[in-house]
Amino acid sequence: MLTDIEIAQRAAMLPITEVAEKLGIRPEELEPYGKYKAKLSDELAQRLSDRPDGKLILVTAINPTPAGEGKTTTSVGLGEAMAKIGKNAVTALREPSLGPVFGIKGGAAGGGYAQVVPMEDINLHFTGDMHAITAANNLLCAVIDNHLQQGNELSIDPRRILFKRCMDMNDRALRYINVGLGGKANGVPREDGFLITVASEVMAILCLSSDLKDLKRRLGDILVAYRFDNTPVFAKDLGVNGAMAVLLKDALKPNLVQTLENTPVIMHGGPFANIAHGCNSVRATRLALKLGDYAITEAGFGSDLGAEKFFDIKCRYAGLNPSCVVLVATIRALKYNGGIPKQELAKENVDALKKGIVNLGAHIDNMRQYGVPVVVAINRFGTDTAAEIAAVEEYCGEKNVPFSLTEVFAKGGEGGVDLAKKVCEVCDIDPASEQGAHFAPIYDEKLPIKEKIETLARKIYHAGEVSYTSQAEKSMAEIESLGYDKLPICVAKTQYSLSDDPTKLGSPEGYTLHVRDVKLSAGAGFLVVFTGDIMTMPGLPKVPAALSIDLDENGNITGLF
Repeated sequence: MLTDIEIAQRAAMLPITEVAEKLGIRPEELEPYGKYKAKLSDELAQRLSDRPDGKLILVTAINPTPAGEGKTTTSVGLGEAMAKIGKNAVTALREPSLGPVFGIKGGAAGGGYAQVVPMEDINLHFTGDMHAITAANNLLCAVIDNHLQQGNELSIDPRRILFKRCMDMNDRALRYINVGLGGKANGVPREDGFLITVASEVMAILCLSSDLKDLKRRLGDILVAYRFDNTPVFAKDLGVNGAMAVLLKDALKPNLVQTLENTPVIMHGGPFANIAHGCNSVRATRLALKLGDYAITEAGFGSDLGAEKFFDIKCRYAGLNPSCVVLVATIRALKYNGGIPKQELAKENVDALKKGIVNLGAHIDNMRQYGVPVVVAINRFGTDTAAEIAAVEEYCGEKNVPFSLTEVFAKGGEGGVDLAKKVCEVCDIDPASEQGAHFAPIYDEKLPIKEKIETLARKIYHAGEVSYTSQAEKSMAEIESLGYDKLPICVAKTQYSLSDDPTKLGSPEGYTLHVRDVKLSAGAGFLVVFTGDIMTMPGLPKVPAALSIDLDENGNITGLF
């Protein structure tokens, strides 16, 4: 059996100019980065601005488990399958972070015969977007520390600097650090720390900005610190947002690549959903909607994280109206939710499946609250039995949701034809009918902060109540005093459970959700709510993937999944 990288290395890729030509993109609207990837110019977006939008399809999933779900693989396979049935579809995905690539989770280019290529480029440095975001973020940090060193004209309190450095790698040792050590010439000593780049507010800003002007404004609105008199200091007060925008000028342009079957993929931005808003860029999604009759996009981790933020943050700001949600699961993952250990998931166990399928049911119910119809996609494994498949199909029938068994990992687009047909049927339902899409966010952003948190806790996380630390109470009061309490919220929460406790599998109900802090991301335009023990700088596992990745004497990469 071939590995993902071996499959990708044998792919017959088209020159990216040919992929673009099929979409009606003109040569002057394409900025090639080598032969198989390119940036899409601002002129393309301007030319297409009056073109009607296609139908928007969101791919999300149940809570992730060690058994695997295959959300990105399904997204890619669905795009390939749409081409098989003669539909013009464009897929819009996030870019991978180097942290998971060299850590434990892996890349974000799909798998098997439903991959985006060139796979090595995409999972490594790609077109440099991650590096540009890191540089812009750390430029702001350098300017803050230089301001302290050069006399601190703004009277910044070094104990209340909020903005942290970042790097695109898992490194737990950098979560809490001291800087400015070594005497007067080496800066002002203070406590600091690092985030992973995908959790940076600069990443969120890049993904939510509509154009360069909007990007520069949002960068200027980053809250970086407080003065000794407790008044706020923003990036624009330091005069650095223009230089940050310069570093991000090219990174703001979406990237065009292709699947193994040469269908188009726009890949741009990569915030995690457990610690950030979990969606690819607004610009990429808008281009996909203009270039295709169907735009397929995804949101990170389970629907309680990525899809919720897609609906309540991204769709709210960008004015997007999704037509369909594809909810991805595997029978193995449902059995895991039913209490079966990973090493026993290959054995038939209908009872455990029926016990764990409540997790799928909770996600179906959650998505329906947004007024968007759901299609369930089960990624088939060779160990799935007829009895187990029948149990899932029966459950979906009881929930009145279309069900499709997919084999895109093994068969590419051909393995997703049934899913593509059912998705198109749902997308084509008359919006005026009761069964059609009637999208609306789940809360009014103008509500008080606690009311927004508690709405999500009750309706999406199924909690009974919410508790707040004294630090969270203080932060919320401060945000209200600044007049930023009318923003949507972005919850940082474990991805492994609907709750804030990763050990609570299935569909936990009536527990207490613990909020430990709330942070203002004024540039991004949301409030980050920290729950449980979630970290914004992951660590490496005991045996990181980096130990298996290598290069031979001819420059061929091995061990990359």
